[in-house]
This record gives sequence, C-alpha cells and structure tokens, in this order.
Amino acid sequence: MDGETMSTEDRIERARQACQRAVFVGDVDALDTAERELNMVEADLAVARGRIMQARSHEQRTENPDELAMFQRATELYQGLGDVRGEGEALFWVGTYHQMSMRDNDTAVPLLERSYELAAQVGDKLTMSYALRHLGYADHIAGRLDAARERLEESTRLRREIGLLPGVAANLVGLAYVAAAQGRRDHALALIDEAGSIADASGAQAIMRQVEEARTQL
Repeated sequence: MDGETMSTEDRIERARQACQRAVFVGDVDALDTAERELNMVEADLAVARGRIMQARSHEQRTENPDELAMFQRATELYQGLGDVRGEGEALFWVGTYHQMSMRDNDTAVPLLERSYELAAQVGDKLTMSYALRHLGYADHIAGRLDAARERLEESTRLRREIGLLPGVAANLVGLAYVAAAQGRRDHALALIDEAGSIADASGAQAIMRQVEEARTQL
C-alpha cells in the first residue's frame, strides 16, 4: 500500500509498529519511518480540520485565521513528504481562504494555479475541478468572461467525469451568470434550468437556493 492510498488508521498503526521495532529490535532507522507516517497523519488531519473551519466560516460568513494556519501547515508537511496530490489539495484551500475569506484574488490566483498544476501532475481530477472553478470565479470578477467560461466549462467536464453532480450544478449556476454578463440570456436561463434539475435530483439543497437566487437575478 502506497502513501497516497493508505488510510489514517493504517499510518498510525505503521508508526506504532516502527516504534516497537526500535525499542525491541534496536532498529533506530524505523523511527524515521514512524515520523514520516505521523507527518502524513498530521497533514491529513490539518486539512480535515481546516475544511471544517472553512465550512463553518462559509455558513456564518465569518473569517477564521486558524483555518489558514491549518492549510499552510498541511501544505508544508505534504511538500516535505513529496506528496504532490496532498500538496495540491492543501494549496487549493490556502488559495480559497485568500479568495473567499480575505477577498484577495491577487494572492489567491497564483496559489490556485499552482494547485491546479500539482493536481494535474497526479491526475487528481477533483482538485483540478475545484481549482478551475475558483480561477474561473476570479476571471469573472476581473471581467475576463471568455476565460471564466473556459475554466468553468472544463471544471464542469471534470466533475461530470467523476460523478460530482452537485458540483456540476454549482458550476452551471456560475456559467449562467457568465452567459448573462455576455448578453446570452436565453442560454443563461437554460443553464439555470439544467442546474436546478441536477441539484434537485442529487438532493443539493444549498445549490437549489443558488439556483433560485439566480432565477430572480437573471
């Protein structure tokens, strides 16, 4: 089992066994393995905790600097471990914090671009789709509508491919706003209808609220 597919429980158990070998067998080199395994656990836990903080901040519309610290720590640990997939995911969340909590796209965009590059190296389509969505959002805010459309469409393609249907619906809402901004109102309304159908079928109530809000605005 490699480091990318090993569960947290597996990593903790392997660290325990490595420490036991060091004590009873005298295999001091095993301690390096133990430390590496625990760094993997710490990185995974930091991302998980940071995501909980991010979800609460999003719901309550607040900002929590501890969230950024968690994601930065995870990025450092994954980088030290040579875990490209983990580093790409953690960097995405660092970028998202700057974009959504701090409203600082100048800082966020390079982080999101790097996240996408790392995710693409290892074929992490989920992180790729998230990075593209947020890069598309930055393009939209900056008035780069064609670029926003391209990135959101590619994100949507990836999400369809991996079966992330609520994410598809969310992207279609974003694409509808881009279409409306480009004067393609009929297409925008069609996208909203499709988003609503997908969100309803997948039980994505939060996305349904976005759909209804978009209907009133478009």
